[in-house]
Order: sequence, then structure tokens, then C-alpha cells
Amino acid sequence: MASQQARARGAVFVPRLIIMAKSPVAGVAKRRLGREIGDCAAMRFYRNCLMHTVLRLARGSRWQTMLAVTPDKAVAEHCWPSPCRMRRLPQGHGDLGARMQRLFKCLPPGPAIIIGSDIPEINASHIAQAFELLGRADAVLGPASDGGYWLVGLKRSPRTLAPFAGVRWSGPHALADTLANLKRKRVAFAPTLDDVDTAQSYSATKTLTERLVAPRQPPKVHQARV
Repeated sequence: MASQQARARGAVFVPRLIIMAKSPVAGVAKRRLGREIGDCAAMRFYRNCLMHTVLRLARGSRWQTMLAVTPDKAVAEHCWPSPCRMRRLPQGHGDLGARMQRLFKCLPPGPAIIIGSDIPEINASHIAQAFELLGRADAVLGPASDGGYWLVGLKRSPRTLAPFAGVRWSGPHALADTLANLKRKRVAFAPTLDDVDTAQSYSATKTLTERLVAPRQPPKVHQARV
């Protein structure tokens, strides 16, 4: 009986990866990119990048993976590509920081990492490294070249930190503001990666983004429970 209880506790205390995603329809996701390269091209990129992210990161058992989606009503919609048929959570209301803080708080105990769904270069080794870093730190951040970040992870033990208050999002200060909130905490850094929000960033990764095509038989994704 004691061994069964220990296994049950261990099953709860597992690493969890949350992929934040917007409903992949024009006017909701990639609006800025759509204004610059056209809605069709922007949606083709986003859907392929979302599938690419899920297929690369949600296989295997090293961590549990789920989608945190916006708008909230998209949780039950059928607009998601087939690889995204996994547990979906609503992001809720508020700015990016409020939504991420809510996600960190709603999960069972254990380290958790949140990433975006529009980072073409991301692969499973980036996530594995981030969880490894988190084992020796209170938080892990993945910087972006524009002053923001593409990954944030919290150990959430003995308590969940609150590093997002007053952060200036969508600008060059997001990483610095978050680090200021983590003063006197142990912070580790994942490699620098970038998302795609503009025609310039799209062109810079055009060769790569054109290869973001899911295989015909996508592998099953790990079903997360919360």
C-alpha cells in the first residue's frame, strides 16, 4: 500500500509543458503578420508551426503536454489541426502575465514550463534542457532577441513565484522586467530563440517555415491531466 501511494504521488509530481496557442483562424491568430503578408499566408504559417510544435514536443513521456488556448470558447471548437487533439485549457482573461500566472497556479505540483506556439526552431532538446536547468534553479527563461522571451518555467516548490507583475509586454523590456521581479532568486537561461510576428521575421525564417509540414500519420500525443 505504501509503495502504491508513493507511485501515485510521483505520478502527480511530473514536469508539465504548456503550449500557449490562439485559435488558428484569421482575425484571431497572427493579426500583425496577416496585415503584412496576407491572412492566408499568415494562417498557413501559424497552423503549420502549431502542428510542428506539437509533433516535436508532445511525444514521449518525459513531460506531460497540454494546450492553453484563447479565446476560451476555442477549447471546445473543431478548428484545431489533428495533432492538437490533446487536453486543452482556457487561458482566461487579462494580459499575458495574468494568463500565465493563472496557468502556473492551476496545475498539480511539479515543475512547469510555458512556451509559445510560433517558434519555428524549437525542438524537444530545448525543452529537455530547460527542465534540466529548472532542477537547479527557481525559474528558467528563454530569451528572445527582441528583449522578450519565448519560454518561462517555474519550479513551483515550495511555492509558485509571481514574476509577471508590471511587466511591459510586446516590447524590449519584458525580459528585464521579469528578471527584476525574480531578484534574489536563482534564474537559469535557455538558448535564445525567436517567434515570428512580422514580415521581416517571417522572411528571415522563410526557408525553415516552409518545411513546417506535419507527417500524414502524426504520432499520438501524451494526454495530460489537471
